[in-house]
Amino acid sequence: MKNYTNSDYALNKYSEGIVYRFADGTTMTYTLADFLAEHPGKTEADFIALKEFSDSDYLTTDRAENAQTKKNSPFDELDETMLCRSPSPEDLHIGEINECEEAERHARRVELKNLALAKLTDIQRRRYLMYHVDGLTLRQIADIESVVHSKIQNSIEAAEKKIKKVLANG
Repeated sequence: MKNYTNSDYALNKYSEGIVYRFADGTTMTYTLADFLAEHPGKTEADFIALKEFSDSDYLTTDRAENAQTKKNSPFDELDETMLCRSPSPEDLHIGEINECEEAERHARRVELKNLALAKLTDIQRRRYLMYHVDGLTLRQIADIESVVHSKIQNSIEAAEKKIKKVLANG
């Protein structure tokens, strides 16, 4: 007989009796003699039925444990996924604070952007937005406005200097 001490199912199946493994690793075998002594009105057929049920139960448990083990992650991968735990109240509170701080930073960036754009002349603002937001080239903007592209370039550079100054002071 092979070494089946690692599998409760195999240990029970290949034993003459019903095997119980305790939490400390020790085992006890419940034999036909033990069964008949405890239950004088029962027969060997009753013990065989109980043994078959025990084998079936161990097999079901073993398969369920194997299926679950395939779903488990090694400990060294637990840090890589947030699905392995629920966030603590502290994490939730810190998350709320971070969301508030992020909203405040976003509002401040929008305020600075609007302030910077307000400092530009109408021509600089229009050209700056066509270049940076619409993605047009200097030549395309020059064609639209019927001017040479160097005027567009100088206008956008002047706008960028004003914006940097506003952002540096903001």
